[in-house]
Amino acid sequence: MQFLCLGYLEPAKMDARPKDEINAVMNECMPHLDNFYKSGQVLVDAGLASEAKCLRRESGIVKVMDGPFIETKEMIGSAFLIEAQDMDEAIRIASLHPSVQIGAGEQFGWGIEIRPIHYFKMRD
Repeated sequence: MQFLCLGYLEPAKMDARPKDEINAVMNECMPHLDNFYKSGQVLVDAGLASEAKCLRRESGIVKVMDGPFIETKEMIGSAFLIEAQDMDEAIRIASLHPSVQIGAGEQFGWGIEIRPIHYFKMRD
């Protein structure tokens, strides 16, 4: 079974910190990412830029709005796809990700949402 995991952050909290502090926290991520990848169950891992657009159909017209998405203080900063037997195993694998391994991430609102994928189609 495949699971899409979305890594969240609160950009205002990160933007309020000096760049050198953010860089130091990000440098802590690498050993955790190595451990995460060594699980052998990470199919795709992607860090996402803050720029986003949101598409919505309103009154029969597709409208393009500035994102990242619906009103919220959190932003999706990463997405990864994992293979797991069930939600419990998906939680175990996702818990290896730096978002929840690095204590400093708490101050930035780092977290992960795990969602089972009902279907997945690759481009031919």
